[in-house]
Amino acid sequence: MYARSTTVQADPGAIDEGITYLREKVLPTLAGTAGCIGLSMLTDRESGRCIAATSWETEEAMRATAQQVRRVRNQLVLRLGGEDAEVREWEIGVVHRDRPAGDGASAQVTWARIQPNHVTDLLAAYRLNLMPRLQELPGFCSVSMLVDRRNGRTVSVTCFEDRDAVLRTRKHARSLREQFATAMGAKIVDVGEMDLAVAHLRVPETA
Repeated sequence: MYARSTTVQADPGAIDEGITYLREKVLPTLAGTAGCIGLSMLTDRESGRCIAATSWETEEAMRATAQQVRRVRNQLVLRLGGEDAEVREWEIGVVHRDRPAGDGASAQVTWARIQPNHVTDLLAAYRLNLMPRLQELPGFCSVSMLVDRRNGRTVSVTCFEDRDAVLRTRKHARSLREQFATAMGAKIVDVGEMDLAVAHLRVPETA
């Protein structure tokens, strides 16, 4: 499974318009696109950072549609009041759900770097060591990790039932991730707390 992420620095006042466009225009368009499984969107209304992600059955399907989805992506950027977008392609390494993330769900998002030849070991250790500890956190819903093997980039998303759960677990979760990164020789480069505005990624369990 693969994913394409689009990160936009939005006008916070335009985020609701962007979410509506994503649900009413982008989602139906992608539903008829060969190989596309689903769509999700994370938003930070304070900073304006928004991340839309599409999921794909194969890398070939994802790349074959790059031109096709460019127009709707450009429209999304405009609706969000942004000027440009950072687009990245990922392999979906880990997906596990204890329960669906409902309305009001929020997430802790962690970006990291590691030597490319260590990505496989990182994924195995994540499933075995870190994921079970994250599952114990109050309000936990699901966890996923996306990887860019070529460049040694990773992003993990841990979803909780609401913003309060994210705030309550912030310190403990960060400590767990920092300990894990140190043990694996990875470097955490950014951490965010974001609302799960659209949850239709539809990726099957991998762990």
